[in-house]
This record gives sequence, structure tokens and C-alpha cells, in this order.
Amino acid sequence: MTNANGAGNPQLLKGIRVLDLSRVMSGPFCTSMLADLGAEVIKIEMPGSGDEGRMFGPFKDDESAYFMLLNRNKKSVTVNMKSEEGRALIKALVPKCDVLVENFRPGVMARLGLDEPTLRKLNATLIYASISGFGQISPLKDWPAFDLVIQAMSGLMSLTGPKGGPATAVGESVADVCTGMFAAFGIVAALFDRQRSGCGRHVDIAMLDSMMAMQLTGLSRQLYMDDTPKPVGNRHPVTYPVDSFPTKDGDIVMVCFSDGAFRALGEVMGMTGLADDPKYKSNGARNKNEQALRALIAQWTARQTQNQAIGKLLQARIPAAPVWDLKQLVDSDHVQERHLVVEGIHEKFGAVPLVPQPVKFSKNTKDPAPEGPPETPTLGQHTDQVLGQVMGLSETEITTLRDKNAI
Repeated sequence: MTNANGAGNPQLLKGIRVLDLSRVMSGPFCTSMLADLGAEVIKIEMPGSGDEGRMFGPFKDDESAYFMLLNRNKKSVTVNMKSEEGRALIKALVPKCDVLVENFRPGVMARLGLDEPTLRKLNATLIYASISGFGQISPLKDWPAFDLVIQAMSGLMSLTGPKGGPATAVGESVADVCTGMFAAFGIVAALFDRQRSGCGRHVDIAMLDSMMAMQLTGLSRQLYMDDTPKPVGNRHPVTYPVDSFPTKDGDIVMVCFSDGAFRALGEVMGMTGLADDPKYKSNGARNKNEQALRALIAQWTARQTQNQAIGKLLQARIPAAPVWDLKQLVDSDHVQERHLVVEGIHEKFGAVPLVPQPVKFSKNTKDPAPEGPPETPTLGQHTDQVLGQVMGLSETEITTLRDKNAI
């Protein structure tokens, strides 16, 4: 674990203030990326309970590790948006912000009087980003959306898992994560456009849209070949052998992506005539005879250790890699060298491990000085600071708001 200042994350968005009304994952993932690059993110949470993500395990001494990873570099401010005074606070903050991010179900923000047309009157240059399951305009817009719902409807589950097996979810909240990334991309694009046009925009990001856009291999078959993909396990749906295979001490993957790579594989395996066998001479033939070919390759890999098999394959210029678990990845030299786990600060625990956005930027002499390690906020930790410094409220005014349960 390295200090965040050593990770080389320049403050490219320094000076941008984000009002973050989002919760759980897709929105917070988006705003964490913006915060990593120097944006000031004011995270609005409900007094008492906070973001629902604070209730998600695993827990470290009653604090959600999930929440800590996802909400680094943000300022937690508690505001009761169900109260008139709380909504007035949000409206007072809007003119002081560049971006607003929300991921409520379509219609909720309008009922609160905090929808884009209303807030646009308060800040004509605001970038208002709405993240939802199905978008602001859709026959499905009122459906509740969670990651598993979107994986199921996106087609991803239908083509994940072993051949002939049940539809299977990917082992991470990939719909939430990819939607957060697309949202951050859209926000930064809108900020760039604002520099030229002077105008704000409403950015509408749907989880289902995001998941569909990611599935290029499957869509190429569906849209161009009218061929609906089915699950095929770890193998590539078109090219073989691109698959996982067992070794003495764990599985490996290899990518024999061409006839030349397959010829090299035969030589590595000590079967120099394999590529000339009519059963395996072309990709079409290799697909037709997949089971027999897989058995031949698996017999060879099973006699090797991971390192032995990978070493021979890489020497023959055949892409290959071990199948790692998360511990192996986190402990790897790659993660250490790339500073993918950094040391953050938590008011309760002190130093905590965090995973910042992974894009690396070269440094230049105009980069602002680093501001210290990222901090994961406790609930309401920055309420008085933001209301006082950003909004100019007095201690008496803040106390009055607290007495009214507005904060």
C-alpha cells in the first residue's frame, strides 16, 4: 500500500465542485472518480441513516468497508431533503456547484422540486447528471433497478456461465460500475463543452444502455449475423483455442487467436503436425472438433505447473496467463508498481486501504500541489464545514437547521 501522493494522481478537476445526491453504487462510483482527480465532492446524506451503502457489508468495526472504498475523497453533509428547509439548502448550494449527480428513480427529483428544469433556473451552467436503471425516457423508467436486474435484462447473464448451464451473473456489480464510468465520462465531456459554449447540460445515463454498449462481441453476432449468443464457458464464442486449461497448481488461460499461434502451440506441445491435421487446420475445424482438441491441450497443460506452461507459451508468443484470485492480484508486483492500492484516512480507523481510479497521467509543472491522502468520511463529518465555508451560514443558523431536523 502506497501513500496516495506517490500514486501520481494529478488534480485535473481541481476547482470543480460536485453536489452528489447519489447513493449506493453507480452514482458514488462516478463521483469517486471525479474526486480522485481533484473535484470537490459534497456528498449529501440523510441525517441518522446516511447513504444506504453504509449498511452494506462487509463491516470493519461496524463501518462498511464497501462504503469506505466507494466514497473516498468526499465531504459528507447530512441534509434532510424530505424537509422544506433541507430542500432549500440544496437549492442554495446549486449556484455554487458545477455538477449535480443523482440516481433516484425518474420522477423523484421532480416531486422534491429539485429536477433539472427547476435547478437550471438557479444555475444556467450546471451539469445535471441523472443515473437510473432505464433512463429518463423509457417504457421501463419506473422499474426498480439493481445490478442483478440489469445484468439479467442486458443479455449478459444469458451468455455467461458453462455451456448448457443456467444464466449466470458476473461476480461483481459490473452494471453499477460501468454505468458509473460512463457517467463520469459524460460529465467530463459536458464540462469540456461548457468551456466552449458556456451552457450546462442534462446528462442522462441508463444502466441498461451502459451494459448493452459494452457487449461488442455478442452484439457483433446479434446485429450482423442474427445469431443470438449462448453461454460457452471460458472459451471465446468464435475463436478456438481461446480458453482456460488446468495445470498442476491452478488454471491458466491461453489465446490462440490465429492459425500461426495454433501452429506455435502444436510445436510447444511437441505435436508439430497438429496444425496440419484436417480436424484442426482452420478455426472452423477447430471449433467443430473442440472437445477432442481441448482434451489434447488439457493433457499437456496438466503435466505442467502454471509457471512452466505460461513460460513455454509466452516464449512461443502465445498470450497466456494464470487464473488469479483477488488475493493474488492484490499481492502482485503489478499492483504495487502501479499504486493500485493507496493509503487513505478514516476518522475512526486512521490509515485504510483504498483503490483510486486507475488512469495514469503524466505530470507537468502546472499541476496543483497534492492535498494529502484521500479521506473516507464518517456520516455528516463535513456538515458544519460546508455550510459555514461554502454557504456562509453562521453557527446560529446551522444550530437552527439542526434543531429543525433539516441537517
